[in-house]
Amino acid sequence: MQQEHMPKHTDHNHHSSEHTQDMQAQTMDHAGHGTTENHSDHKHSHGAHVDHTGHELMFRNRFWVSLVLTIPVLLFSPMIQEWFGLSMPEFTGSNLIGPAFAIVIFLYGGLPFLQMALPEIQNRKPGMMTLISLAITTAFIYSLFAVFALPGSGFFWEMATLIDIMLLGHWMEMRSVRQASGALNELAKLMPDTAEMITEDGQIKEVSVADLKNDDLILVRPGASVPADGKIVEGHSDLNESMITGESKPVEKGEGDSVIGGTINGDGSLRVRVSATGDETALAGIMRLVQEAQGSKSNTQILADKAAGWLFYVAIAVAAITAVLWLIALGFEVEVLERVVTVLVIACPHALGLAIPLVVAISTSIGARNGILVRDRLALEEARQINTVIFDKTGTLTEGRFGVANMQLAEGWDEDRALALALAVEGDSEHPIARGIRQKAEDAGVQAVTISDFEAIKGRGIKATHGGKTVYVGGPRLLEMLELELSGAMDAFRNQANEDAQTVVYMVVEDQVVAAFALADVVREESKAAIERLHDMNIEVAMLTGDSQHVADAVARQLGIDTVFAEVLPEHKDQKVAELQRQGKKVAMVGDGVNDAPALTRADIGIAIGSGTDVAIESAGIILVQSNPLDVVKIFELSHATYRKMIQNLLWATGYNVVALPLAAGILAPVGFILSPAVGAVFMSLSTIIVAINAQLLRNTNLASSTG
Repeated sequence: MQQEHMPKHTDHNHHSSEHTQDMQAQTMDHAGHGTTENHSDHKHSHGAHVDHTGHELMFRNRFWVSLVLTIPVLLFSPMIQEWFGLSMPEFTGSNLIGPAFAIVIFLYGGLPFLQMALPEIQNRKPGMMTLISLAITTAFIYSLFAVFALPGSGFFWEMATLIDIMLLGHWMEMRSVRQASGALNELAKLMPDTAEMITEDGQIKEVSVADLKNDDLILVRPGASVPADGKIVEGHSDLNESMITGESKPVEKGEGDSVIGGTINGDGSLRVRVSATGDETALAGIMRLVQEAQGSKSNTQILADKAAGWLFYVAIAVAAITAVLWLIALGFEVEVLERVVTVLVIACPHALGLAIPLVVAISTSIGARNGILVRDRLALEEARQINTVIFDKTGTLTEGRFGVANMQLAEGWDEDRALALALAVEGDSEHPIARGIRQKAEDAGVQAVTISDFEAIKGRGIKATHGGKTVYVGGPRLLEMLELELSGAMDAFRNQANEDAQTVVYMVVEDQVVAAFALADVVREESKAAIERLHDMNIEVAMLTGDSQHVADAVARQLGIDTVFAEVLPEHKDQKVAELQRQGKKVAMVGDGVNDAPALTRADIGIAIGSGTDVAIESAGIILVQSNPLDVVKIFELSHATYRKMIQNLLWATGYNVVALPLAAGILAPVGFILSPAVGAVFMSLSTIIVAINAQLLRNTNLASSTG
């Protein structure tokens, strides 16, 4: 190849750090192009990859040069002159102008196809490049022979236009693939080149991101990109994580919270302790998954590859039959060779080679933008066949923390007053129930009142004084100690809470129960909407938990879950998956990717949820960056949309050949219709363009809203 085929990475999305350059490397190998074997000159110092920008520039440049060179070939072609009534000046050697330019076009424009056909031939896997090379080489050799033996009977102009059209098609294809794979470049741009490191003596020093190490302390100013993964040690801000998680709403962060490299800081200034840099960051992990997914093959891709191989043998067979029949009909005439060449041109599985890889690239980038990281293409493709989804309860359907689910107040008490007093009494306790009550008070925006004489009553609760009155907060054993009985609305509240497997905490002021708080593992806001949408898609929902049957049933009632597996040990979770599979169900398991690993592996599809800072989970085929059950719905929607596009493209690409091959062979010759090689090339390129446009329409897919 020429120098134009080897553009430098520094010309495209340049980043100063070596790590960022490495992250930009694209690994998607386009089917049928032999790029891995034939273009070793594109290997980056950090690892082999295919530079689609280089391919795009090469095909673009060769197309324009070949197109200009084709003009004299057309003008000096006797057939073109006859068709359009043209006449060019005649002089000694004028009859060689067309052939001379055509030879240059073959050597310059046709050479890439010959080079890319070599790996197919060497691997004994003939495909698209072999067919293209066979067609243009046959046309070239015959036309050279015709210059001297059969003047005026060659078809250099057909060969030249065929090469032009093939170069144009490949340029458009590489452009589409580059655009579809742009998710990697966009992700790479998220990581800044420099960071502000805080030295031991408190000085701020600007350093390269590549020089950051774990435990370094960095300053993230308002509006700046976070340069590495870490934990906030000082400061409070809202961070825009949409580029990583797909969640448009900024996420509030404070001391102790984790931040992801590449996200955008809001209005607050943060001091962050670095926990991961370079290839260990969540962003780098996400990029690896996108690369793996774009490089992996689905069942539909494997089918398309096989079809391309079969098409070669079909083309050779049809070409041979065409030659024999036309030889019988016409004898050794130029038209016989023209028919054979036309068959070989029409048979080129260009559209077939593009049909699936482009859809794969686009769907993978759509998924990444929506917080869906596809490790295994087969998992996304098979998602459309799933009819049962098992959710792990704690941390997946619920938040894994206690929260106030409901409140009951005595007459004369309002919610803010009760919460302000409870916040004061529970202010210093680290008990999960106390934290749940404090969170409820903070969410309501109330301020704690002043208390005194704080005292913990072992096994019973807490005692304090407010406004000269004694205040108690505790559970049922507190009521026993105070010898208090519940009645009326308060008693009904307790009974309902017990039925719902909720923990009840009471607040007592001077021997009167003034408030009762029902607490439970907080169900995620999105869980109910996600389950409703799955039901709308005719997908059953099961729940798997180690909690008691009573607690599990209460959550299931609240969410409308079909099947409940309760009191299940982590090591037995995979057995419940197998139980459903034995019933003939196609099962997807949704869990946190840690203690659910055996179940994730056993399921037909494993989906790890809420793993944005640990994206390299081996047990799951699909990873969700956010802990949002609604994103599970997105997986099925994306799977169905992707499969539809794959099938549409396959039907168009193969259907085109089914119709076009008989026409190329001359089946309509008796009624006067003859398909020329040039027209055949035009139709073949149109087929490719249609497939590319159809794949791009996948971008219009609207996935489920994350807000419910």
